[in-house]
Amino acid sequence: MRTVELGASGLKCGALAYGCWRIARTWNPTEVTADIEAAGRRAIHTAYDAGYTLFDNADIYTGGVCERILGQALRELPAMRERVVIATKGGIRRPGEPNPGSPHRYDSSAEYLMAACEASLQRLQLDCVDLYMIHREDFLGDPEEIASAFDRLHESGKARFFGLSNFRPGFIAALLKVCRQPIVTHQLEISLARLAPFTDGSLDQCMAERMTPLAWSPLAGGLMGDGAAKLLPAQRAYKLETLLPVLDEIASARGVSRTVIALAWLMRHPSGIMPIIGTANPDRIRETAKAADIQLDREEWYRLFVAARGEPLP
Repeated sequence: MRTVELGASGLKCGALAYGCWRIARTWNPTEVTADIEAAGRRAIHTAYDAGYTLFDNADIYTGGVCERILGQALRELPAMRERVVIATKGGIRRPGEPNPGSPHRYDSSAEYLMAACEASLQRLQLDCVDLYMIHREDFLGDPEEIASAFDRLHESGKARFFGLSNFRPGFIAALLKVCRQPIVTHQLEISLARLAPFTDGSLDQCMAERMTPLAWSPLAGGLMGDGAAKLLPAQRAYKLETLLPVLDEIASARGVSRTVIALAWLMRHPSGIMPIIGTANPDRIRETAKAADIQLDREEWYRLFVAARGEPLP
C-alpha cells in the first residue's frame, strides 16, 4: 500500500486506516469471549499484512475492550509497534459515569482528557500513543483548556500528536488560535451517502490547516458494498438507485469491486481523505486495500458525485 504523511506530523502511514471498533463484534463487554478476542487480533494482523499502518481506536469501543485487543495484537507481533501509527480517542462519557444520575455527555475538560488518555494507555499496554483525538465536540469545551490538556499530554510523553473528531469548523478555528500543539487530523463521517463535508467547510479547513481528514463509515455502514442494495430499507434506497449503477459501471471498467471504487472516490479529493476500514473479515480487509492503487479521473469522480447528490449540479 502506498504511504502518505499524516497532516503536518511527519508521520508516514498507509493511505487507508484500519478501524478497530468492530473487532469485538458487540458493544457489550460481557459478550466478548476469548474466541472473539482471538479473531479480533487476527483481523488486526491481517490488516497489518495488507499494508494498513494506522490503527484507529477509542475508549468507548466496547467499553475499552477494543483497545485491549489491539494492545494484545501488538504484543503478539513486537516488531509491529515500530512500524505503525496507533491512534485512539476519548472525550465521551457514558450514562452513570461517575454517578448513577450522570447523563451521556461529552467532556473535554483537561482533567478528564488526561485521565481518559492514561486509561487508554493502560488498556493498550503502551507508554505513548502516536495520535490522541477528542471524540466529539464538547459544547462546554474551552479552547484554552483543551490546548493546555494537549500540552500536558505531549510534555508527559503520553501522546505525540493530536486530532479531533466530529467537530464544527468554527470551533476548530477557535482552538487553532490558541493551541500550541499541531492538530494533524480531523475525523469525520464522509462517504458517497454523506456529502456534507464537501460543502460545509470541513474539507476546505483540512486543506488550509494541513489536517488529514479521516473518513469514518466511508462505505455508509456497508451500503456501498457489493450486494448492499438487497439490504436497504425502502426509505434509504432512493438515493442509491442512481448511484449504485454508476459505481458498478466504473468498477466493471476498472476490474475491481464497487467497494474499492467507493473508497477510491474519497481518496481522489485533494484534501487527502483517508478512509477508515472497519470490517473484520480478512478477505474484505485485503480487498479494500486495493483502493490505494486506484486513481479516478475527474469525469469518473463527478459522475459519482452527481449520482450521489441525486440531482444535477447547479
